[in-house]
Amino acid sequence: MVPSIARQSVILKCLRKKSILLGNYEFYYAAGLMKKLYHLEISEEMEPESLLNKILENLDSVVPGNENEEYLIGIMKNYRLQKEYDDDTKTLFRWGETEEAIWQITTSQKV
Repeated sequence: MVPSIARQSVILKCLRKKSILLGNYEFYYAAGLMKKLYHLEISEEMEPESLLNKILENLDSVVPGNENEEYLIGIMKNYRLQKEYDDDTKTLFRWGETEEAIWQITTSQKV
């Protein structure tokens, strides 16, 4: 799995307002972004079901700062949980959580 592909996919979906999250690699990157943007009490160590439930519990109190964030919230609400949970999902969560170039397509990774 190439983490930058999942990252770019989430960003493009939010920029273009098209498509849904496909798989836990995209989901974990998006979850990391949610933590960064909204200071949610979630972590890379949470298994997929627990992580999604915690995010969904907090969405009513989240206020999007722009259209991209609004779309991100929408695709999180509609995400269909998958079983993947491994070192790559954790890496993608950390990347989202520490993202410095939100909404910018780049191939550099600093995790």
